[in-house]
Amino acid sequence: MTLNLSKIILGGGCFWCTEGVFQLVRGVEKVVSGYAGGATLNPNYMQVCSGQTGHAEVIEVSFNPEVISLTELLDIFFHLHNPTTLNKQGADAGTQYRSAVYYLDDAQLPIIQQALEAAQADFPDKIVTEVTKLNIFYPAENYHQNYFKNHPEQGYCQLVINPKISKLKQKYISKIQD
Repeated sequence: MTLNLSKIILGGGCFWCTEGVFQLVRGVEKVVSGYAGGATLNPNYMQVCSGQTGHAEVIEVSFNPEVISLTELLDIFFHLHNPTTLNKQGADAGTQYRSAVYYLDDAQLPIIQQALEAAQADFPDKIVTEVTKLNIFYPAENYHQNYFKNHPEQGYCQLVINPKISKLKQKYISKIQD
């Protein structure tokens, strides 16, 4: 049996954080850390971190829409990072850490816009999430893939990713994989 998966590209700060969270969501079949939204062809991590490529750290989320809808994924996305801070998430600052949603087909745009409007009601400050049609997604280097799964004891994982996962488990308990 072949699954009919949908994809969305999400940027919510460091891709290790968003990857670690979305890998736990029921209906998410695959998460790939990478780069999107810039002009440099085939960027690498050091180039993206320089702020000169225009890329954001993102994740490509492949999900089964029969298990979880794009609206539900976006609700999780908007509430597990701060979409009101421009080019900054916690201590991570720079354009590569911007909040962004890159859609793959035009049918996703009204769903994204509705989810953004719904999320705005929960934030006193204006949401500054970039919403753009995806030009190209570049997978990040192998050592960035499955980072939290491979390094749960690492300091960044303990201090930054674990609280996001705790929040996911508290707020979205019904959306977590068994």
